[in-house]
Amino acid sequence: MKDFRFQILVFCSVVLFSCSIQIKTSTEAEKITKGSGIQIIAENSDENTYTGWWVYGEGQHIFKDGGTLKEFDLIFPNENMEELVGLYLSVCEMEYFPMECIMQGNLQNDTFEVTDFEITYIQGCGE
Repeated sequence: MKDFRFQILVFCSVVLFSCSIQIKTSTEAEKITKGSGIQIIAENSDENTYTGWWVYGEGQHIFKDGGTLKEFDLIFPNENMEELVGLYLSVCEMEYFPMECIMQGNLQNDTFEVTDFEITYIQGCGE
């Protein structure tokens, strides 16, 4: 009977103390601040690197994979889109001009979410 009472006491103590613990979860990497308590950071590990061509025209960003020649819509969640269009047009000087890039990000169906990219070569006519 004493063991049963002890088990109930331990169970009630655990329940009472666990109610006061708060866990903060995040899908993005965040800086740990003082007094933040327990912090769990979940990151998507499906990030891949692809080499191919980035093409922009009429408000749409497209990536053509150099290995499979499949086309994907591009999303740049961490970039200012106006500055990105300005970068593309300053490098290519016109829309629908392929720019060879290395893109890093997550591929889901026909959409490629870009986390980082590097411009490697600009294709076009020689001067």
